[in-house]
Amino acid sequence: MKKSLVVCLLLQLPSLAQAGVPASARPAGQVSEAERYARRCQGSSGSRIARPQGTMLWGTKRDWNTEKVADERSSVLVSADLAPLRRAEGGVKALRLEGGHLVASPFSEAGAAPRDVVGTVLQGTNSGGKPVEVALCDAEPSAEDPGTVFYRIEAWNAVAQEWENPCVAVGRESNPRALAVSGVWDASGAHHDAPGKLTFACENGAITKCIQWGYKPWDRRDGKPLAELHQACTRMARADYCGNGRSHTHQGTTIDVYDRFGMVERGEWDPAKASFEAAWAPDGATCLARTRDGRELATLLQECPNRFQPDAAVVPGEGEGERCTVRRMNVRPEAALLRNLTFAAPKGAASAAKGP
Repeated sequence: MKKSLVVCLLLQLPSLAQAGVPASARPAGQVSEAERYARRCQGSSGSRIARPQGTMLWGTKRDWNTEKVADERSSVLVSADLAPLRRAEGGVKALRLEGGHLVASPFSEAGAAPRDVVGTVLQGTNSGGKPVEVALCDAEPSAEDPGTVFYRIEAWNAVAQEWENPCVAVGRESNPRALAVSGVWDASGAHHDAPGKLTFACENGAITKCIQWGYKPWDRRDGKPLAELHQACTRMARADYCGNGRSHTHQGTTIDVYDRFGMVERGEWDPAKASFEAAWAPDGATCLARTRDGRELATLLQECPNRFQPDAAVVPGEGEGERCTVRRMNVRPEAALLRNLTFAAPKGAASAAKGP
Protein backbone atom coordinates (compact mmCIF):
# COMPACT_ATOMS: atom_id res chain seq x y z
CA MET A 1 0.00 0.00 0.00
CA LYS A 2 1.36 3.42 -0.93
CA LYS A 3 1.53 5.99 1.79
CA SER A 4 2.91 9.41 2.59
CA LEU A 5 5.08 10.12 5.56
CA VAL A 6 5.92 13.37 7.31
CA VAL A 7 8.43 12.93 10.06
CA CYS A 8 9.86 15.07 12.82
CA LEU A 9 13.58 14.58 13.39
CA LEU A 10 14.44 14.17 17.06
CA LEU A 11 17.27 13.82 17.13
CA GLN A 12 35.34 7.03 26.91
CA LEU A 13 36.95 5.31 28.81
CA PRO A 14 35.24 2.01 29.57
CA SER A 15 37.30 -1.07 30.42
CA LEU A 16 36.38 -4.52 31.59
CA ALA A 17 36.67 -5.23 35.30
CA GLN A 18 39.28 -7.89 35.91
CA ALA A 19 37.69 -11.27 36.55
CA GLY A 20 38.92 -13.40 39.39
CA VAL A 21 40.94 -10.64 41.07
CA PRO A 22 40.68 -10.68 44.89
CA ALA A 23 38.79 -7.74 46.40
CA SER A 24 41.92 -6.64 48.24
CA ALA A 25 43.83 -6.41 44.95
CA ARG A 26 41.19 -4.48 42.98
CA PRO A 27 41.36 -0.70 42.65
CA ALA A 28 39.13 1.17 45.07
CA GLY A 29 35.54 1.34 43.85
CA GLN A 30 35.88 -1.47 41.30
CA VAL A 31 33.34 -4.25 41.72
CA SER A 32 33.91 -7.96 41.14
CA GLU A 33 32.62 -9.79 38.07
CA ALA A 34 30.02 -11.70 40.10
CA GLU A 35 28.69 -8.50 41.66
CA ARG A 36 28.73 -6.71 38.30
CA TYR A 37 26.53 -9.34 36.64
CA ALA A 38 24.23 -9.51 39.65
CA ARG A 39 23.55 -5.80 39.32
CA ARG A 40 22.59 -5.82 35.62
CA CYS A 41 19.07 -4.83 34.53
CA GLN A 42 18.16 -3.33 37.90
CA GLY A 43 17.13 0.00 36.45
CA SER A 44 19.24 1.92 38.95
CA SER A 45 20.79 4.36 36.52
CA GLY A 46 17.95 5.72 34.39
CA SER A 47 18.26 9.14 36.00
CA ARG A 48 21.80 9.46 34.60
CA ILE A 49 20.51 9.86 31.04
CA ALA A 50 21.40 13.36 29.88
CA ARG A 51 19.65 15.86 27.68
CA PRO A 52 19.38 15.25 23.91
CA GLN A 53 22.63 15.66 21.99
CA GLY A 54 21.38 16.61 18.53
CA THR A 55 20.75 14.39 15.55
CA MET A 56 22.23 10.95 16.20
CA LEU A 57 23.11 7.91 14.12
CA TRP A 58 23.12 5.21 16.79
CA GLY A 59 21.03 7.17 19.29
CA THR A 60 23.57 6.44 22.02
CA LYS A 61 25.53 8.65 24.37
CA ARG A 62 28.76 9.98 22.94
CA ASP A 63 30.59 9.54 26.24
CA TRP A 64 29.67 8.26 29.69
CA ASN A 65 30.48 11.75 30.96
CA THR A 66 27.46 13.49 29.46
CA GLU A 67 28.82 16.93 30.31
CA LYS A 68 31.89 16.29 28.17
CA VAL A 69 31.95 17.83 24.70
CA ALA A 70 32.44 14.85 22.39
CA ASP A 71 32.43 14.46 18.62
CA GLU A 72 29.02 13.53 17.21
CA ARG A 73 30.64 10.52 15.54
CA SER A 74 31.63 8.94 18.85
CA SER A 75 29.54 6.52 20.91
CA VAL A 76 29.75 4.47 24.09
CA LEU A 77 28.40 1.48 22.10
CA VAL A 78 28.72 0.99 18.34
CA SER A 79 28.57 -2.80 18.00
CA ALA A 80 28.21 -6.11 19.83
CA ASP A 81 29.37 -9.66 19.14
CA LEU A 82 26.87 -12.51 18.89
CA ALA A 83 29.49 -14.93 20.20
CA PRO A 84 30.93 -15.86 22.52
CA LEU A 85 28.35 -14.80 25.10
CA ARG A 86 29.70 -13.16 28.23
CA ARG A 87 26.77 -14.40 30.32
CA ALA A 88 23.46 -16.18 29.70
CA GLU A 89 20.42 -17.44 31.59
CA GLY A 90 18.19 -20.51 31.28
CA GLY A 91 20.57 -22.69 29.31
CA VAL A 92 21.04 -20.26 26.43
CA LYS A 93 24.21 -21.19 24.55
CA ALA A 94 24.15 -18.84 21.58
CA LEU A 95 22.23 -16.07 19.82
CA ARG A 96 21.53 -15.42 16.18
CA LEU A 97 19.88 -12.52 14.41
CA GLU A 98 16.84 -13.23 12.24
CA GLY A 99 15.57 -10.11 10.50
CA GLY A 100 14.52 -7.72 13.24
CA HIS A 101 14.94 -9.94 16.29
CA LEU A 102 17.38 -12.11 18.20
CA VAL A 103 16.81 -15.84 18.63
CA ALA A 104 18.27 -17.87 21.47
CA SER A 105 19.66 -21.36 21.01
CA PRO A 106 19.04 -24.21 21.79
CA PHE A 107 15.42 -22.99 21.91
CA SER A 108 15.35 -21.84 18.29
CA GLU A 109 13.85 -25.08 16.96
CA ALA A 110 10.78 -25.24 19.19
CA GLY A 111 8.79 -22.19 20.12
CA ALA A 112 11.48 -19.59 20.59
CA ALA A 113 10.14 -16.55 22.43
CA PRO A 114 11.58 -13.01 22.38
CA ARG A 115 12.19 -13.12 26.12
CA ASP A 116 14.43 -16.18 25.85
CA VAL A 117 17.33 -13.78 25.29
CA VAL A 118 16.68 -11.66 28.40
CA GLY A 119 19.55 -11.75 30.88
CA THR A 120 22.18 -12.39 28.21
CA VAL A 121 25.35 -10.29 28.31
CA LEU A 122 27.23 -9.69 25.05
CA GLN A 123 30.66 -8.28 24.38
CA GLY A 124 30.37 -4.85 22.81
CA THR A 125 32.72 -2.18 21.51
CA ASN A 126 32.69 1.61 21.69
CA SER A 127 33.73 4.02 18.96
CA GLY A 128 37.27 4.07 20.31
CA GLY A 129 37.59 0.32 19.90
CA LYS A 130 37.45 -0.31 23.64
CA PRO A 131 35.40 -3.24 25.04
CA VAL A 132 32.10 -2.62 26.80
CA GLU A 133 29.62 -5.25 27.97
CA VAL A 134 25.94 -4.91 27.06
CA ALA A 135 23.06 -6.72 28.80
CA LEU A 136 19.65 -7.58 27.34
CA CYS A 137 17.15 -6.56 30.03
CA ASP A 138 13.80 -6.92 28.26
CA ALA A 139 12.32 -7.78 24.88
CA GLU A 140 9.18 -6.10 23.55
CA PRO A 141 7.77 -7.07 20.12
CA SER A 142 6.62 -4.11 18.04
CA ALA A 143 2.84 -3.67 18.02
CA GLU A 144 2.97 -2.92 14.28
CA ASP A 145 5.33 -5.78 13.39
CA PRO A 146 5.78 -8.65 15.88
CA GLY A 147 8.81 -9.82 13.90
CA THR A 148 10.62 -6.67 14.99
CA VAL A 149 11.58 -6.65 18.66
CA PHE A 150 12.66 -3.71 20.80
CA TYR A 151 15.20 -4.45 23.50
CA ARG A 152 15.83 -2.61 26.71
CA ILE A 153 19.58 -2.73 27.09
CA GLU A 154 22.19 -1.66 29.60
CA ALA A 155 25.91 -1.23 29.10
CA TRP A 156 28.54 -1.47 31.82
CA ASN A 157 30.00 1.94 32.63
CA ALA A 158 33.40 0.99 34.01
CA VAL A 159 34.04 4.58 35.10
CA ALA A 160 30.92 4.84 37.29
CA GLN A 161 30.99 1.06 38.01
CA GLU A 162 27.32 0.59 37.19
CA TRP A 163 24.98 -0.50 34.39
CA GLU A 164 23.42 2.28 32.35
CA ASN A 165 21.06 2.56 29.42
CA PRO A 166 23.40 3.79 26.65
CA CYS A 167 20.47 5.27 24.70
CA VAL A 168 19.92 9.03 24.93
CA ALA A 169 16.52 10.06 26.26
CA VAL A 170 14.52 12.32 23.95
CA GLY A 171 11.12 13.80 24.66
CA ARG A 172 8.93 11.93 27.11
CA GLU A 173 10.79 8.62 26.81
CA SER A 174 13.19 8.43 29.75
CA ASN A 175 14.23 4.82 29.09
CA PRO A 176 14.59 4.38 25.29
CA ARG A 177 14.78 0.93 23.74
CA ALA A 178 16.94 -0.39 20.91
CA LEU A 179 16.62 -2.59 17.83
CA ALA A 180 19.17 -5.27 16.95
CA VAL A 181 20.38 -4.60 13.39
CA SER A 182 22.87 -6.69 11.44
CA GLY A 183 26.32 -5.26 10.74
CA VAL A 184 28.05 -2.13 11.99
CA TRP A 185 28.19 1.58 11.15
CA ASP A 186 31.52 3.39 11.25
CA ALA A 187 32.26 6.99 12.21
CA SER A 188 31.59 8.16 8.64
CA GLY A 189 28.05 6.79 8.85
CA ALA A 190 28.76 3.95 6.42
CA HIS A 191 27.25 0.51 7.06
CA HIS A 192 29.44 -2.60 6.81
CA ASP A 193 28.38 -6.23 6.71
CA ALA A 194 30.20 -7.86 9.58
CA PRO A 195 29.39 -11.55 10.22
CA GLY A 196 28.80 -12.22 13.89
CA LYS A 197 28.35 -8.54 14.76
CA LEU A 198 25.27 -6.40 15.28
CA THR A 199 24.33 -2.85 16.14
CA PHE A 200 22.02 -1.95 19.01
CA ALA A 201 20.29 1.04 17.42
CA CYS A 202 18.38 3.17 19.91
CA GLU A 203 14.89 4.29 18.97
CA ASN A 204 15.93 7.97 18.97
CA GLY A 205 18.69 7.47 16.38
CA ALA A 206 18.54 7.55 12.59
CA ILE A 207 19.13 3.80 12.14
CA THR A 208 15.95 2.90 14.02
CA LYS A 209 13.92 5.86 12.75
CA CYS A 210 14.49 4.76 9.16
CA ILE A 211 13.33 1.24 10.04
CA GLN A 212 10.18 2.66 11.61
CA TRP A 213 9.55 4.74 8.49
CA GLY A 214 9.36 1.48 6.53
CA TYR A 215 12.91 0.95 5.29
CA LYS A 216 13.87 -2.29 7.02
CA PRO A 217 17.36 -3.32 5.83
CA TRP A 218 16.53 -7.03 6.21
CA ASP A 219 13.39 -6.80 4.02
CA ARG A 220 13.09 -7.08 0.26
CA ARG A 221 10.84 -5.38 -2.31
CA ASP A 222 10.31 -6.91 -5.73
CA GLY A 223 13.13 -9.30 -4.92
CA LYS A 224 15.62 -6.54 -4.10
CA PRO A 225 16.97 -5.94 -0.58
CA LEU A 226 16.16 -2.64 1.11
CA ALA A 227 19.58 -2.28 2.73
CA GLU A 228 20.72 0.51 0.39
CA LEU A 229 17.42 2.34 0.77
CA HIS A 230 17.79 2.17 4.54
CA GLN A 231 21.37 3.41 4.33
CA ALA A 232 20.31 6.35 2.14
CA CYS A 233 17.62 7.12 4.71
CA THR A 234 20.16 7.37 7.54
CA ARG A 235 22.05 9.98 5.49
CA MET A 236 18.85 11.90 4.82
CA ALA A 237 17.59 11.73 8.42
CA ARG A 238 20.77 13.39 9.68
CA ALA A 239 21.27 15.72 6.68
CA ASP A 240 24.65 14.06 6.10
CA TYR A 241 25.18 15.66 2.70
CA CYS A 242 28.88 14.87 2.36
CA GLY A 243 28.57 11.23 3.48
CA ASN A 244 31.18 11.79 6.19
CA GLY A 245 29.03 11.18 9.25
CA ARG A 246 28.42 14.86 10.06
CA SER A 247 24.85 16.07 10.47
CA HIS A 248 23.51 19.44 9.34
CA THR A 249 20.14 19.71 10.99
CA HIS A 250 18.44 20.99 14.12
CA GLN A 251 16.39 18.88 16.48
CA GLY A 252 12.69 19.17 15.78
CA THR A 253 12.98 19.97 12.06
CA THR A 254 10.00 18.61 10.11
CA ILE A 255 10.62 16.94 6.76
CA ASP A 256 8.58 15.09 4.16
CA VAL A 257 10.28 11.84 3.09
CA TYR A 258 9.53 9.97 -0.13
CA ASP A 259 11.23 7.48 -2.43
CA ARG A 260 11.31 6.65 -6.12
CA PHE A 261 9.84 3.16 -5.63
CA GLY A 262 6.43 4.26 -4.38
CA MET A 263 6.90 2.81 -0.92
CA VAL A 264 6.47 6.26 0.57
CA GLU A 265 5.04 9.02 -1.63
CA ARG A 266 5.43 12.74 -1.33
CA GLY A 267 2.60 14.40 0.55
CA GLU A 268 0.61 17.32 -0.77
CA TRP A 269 3.16 20.04 -1.29
CA ASP A 270 2.59 23.67 -0.37
CA PRO A 271 5.57 25.74 -1.56
CA ALA A 272 4.66 28.39 0.99
CA LYS A 273 5.33 25.93 3.82
CA ALA A 274 7.97 23.55 2.51
CA SER A 275 10.78 23.49 -0.04
CA PHE A 276 12.71 20.77 -1.81
CA GLU A 277 15.96 20.03 -0.02
CA ALA A 278 17.89 17.13 -1.54
CA ALA A 279 18.02 13.73 -3.21
CA TRP A 280 19.88 10.93 -1.46
CA ALA A 281 22.02 7.88 -2.17
CA PRO A 282 23.60 5.50 0.38
CA ASP A 283 26.76 7.64 0.52
CA GLY A 284 25.09 11.03 0.93
CA ALA A 285 23.27 13.66 -1.14
CA THR A 286 23.31 13.38 -4.93
CA CYS A 287 21.85 16.83 -5.45
CA LEU A 288 21.07 19.69 -3.14
CA ALA A 289 18.79 22.72 -3.35
CA ARG A 290 19.29 24.11 0.15
CA THR A 291 20.65 23.15 3.52
CA ARG A 292 18.36 22.05 6.30
CA ASP A 293 20.00 24.13 9.01
CA GLY A 294 20.16 27.28 6.90
CA ARG A 295 23.91 27.53 6.32
CA GLU A 296 25.03 28.77 2.94
CA LEU A 297 25.83 26.13 0.36
CA ALA A 298 29.27 27.59 -0.24
CA THR A 299 30.09 26.98 3.42
CA LEU A 300 28.86 23.40 3.24
CA LEU A 301 30.85 22.66 0.10
CA GLN A 302 34.06 23.57 1.88
CA GLU A 303 33.44 20.53 4.07
CA CYS A 304 33.58 18.16 1.10
CA PRO A 305 35.46 19.81 -1.78
CA ASN A 306 35.45 18.26 -5.25
CA ARG A 307 32.19 16.44 -4.49
CA PHE A 308 29.50 18.79 -5.88
CA GLN A 309 29.29 21.12 -8.84
CA PRO A 310 26.82 23.96 -9.59
CA ASP A 311 23.90 22.76 -11.74
CA ALA A 312 20.45 24.31 -11.70
CA ALA A 313 19.03 22.27 -14.58
CA VAL A 314 15.83 20.31 -14.06
CA VAL A 315 16.46 16.61 -14.56
CA PRO A 316 13.73 14.58 -16.33
CA GLY A 317 11.75 12.48 -13.89
CA GLU A 318 12.06 14.89 -10.99
CA GLY A 319 8.88 16.15 -9.40
CA GLU A 320 7.39 19.59 -9.24
CA GLY A 321 9.73 22.09 -7.68
CA GLU A 322 12.61 19.61 -7.39
CA ARG A 323 15.32 21.83 -8.83
CA CYS A 324 18.80 21.41 -7.41
CA THR A 325 21.46 24.08 -7.04
CA VAL A 326 24.41 21.69 -6.90
CA ARG A 327 24.85 18.07 -7.99
CA ARG A 328 27.31 15.31 -7.25
CA MET A 329 30.11 15.01 -9.75
CA ASN A 330 30.08 11.87 -11.91
CA VAL A 331 26.87 10.53 -10.34
CA ARG A 332 23.84 9.77 -12.48
CA PRO A 333 20.45 11.13 -11.32
CA GLU A 334 19.01 7.61 -11.00
CA ALA A 335 21.47 6.92 -8.19
CA ALA A 336 19.13 8.87 -5.91
CA LEU A 337 16.86 6.56 -3.93
CA LEU A 338 15.16 9.08 -1.65
CA ARG A 339 14.13 12.73 -1.69
CA ASN A 340 12.84 15.11 0.92
CA LEU A 341 11.14 18.43 1.49
CA THR A 342 11.96 20.56 4.51
CA PHE A 343 9.27 22.55 6.26
CA ALA A 344 11.36 24.77 8.52
CA ALA A 345 12.46 28.00 6.90
CA PRO A 346 16.24 28.28 6.68
CA LYS A 347 17.88 30.67 9.12
CA GLY A 348 19.78 32.27 6.29
CA ALA A 349 19.25 32.24 2.58
CA ALA A 350 21.05 29.32 0.98
CA SER A 351 23.15 30.89 -1.70
CA ALA A 352 24.18 29.36 -4.94
CA ALA A 353 27.51 27.61 -4.57
CA LYS A 354 30.57 29.54 -5.66
CA GLY A 355 32.92 26.64 -5.11
CA PRO A 356 35.06 25.79 -2.08
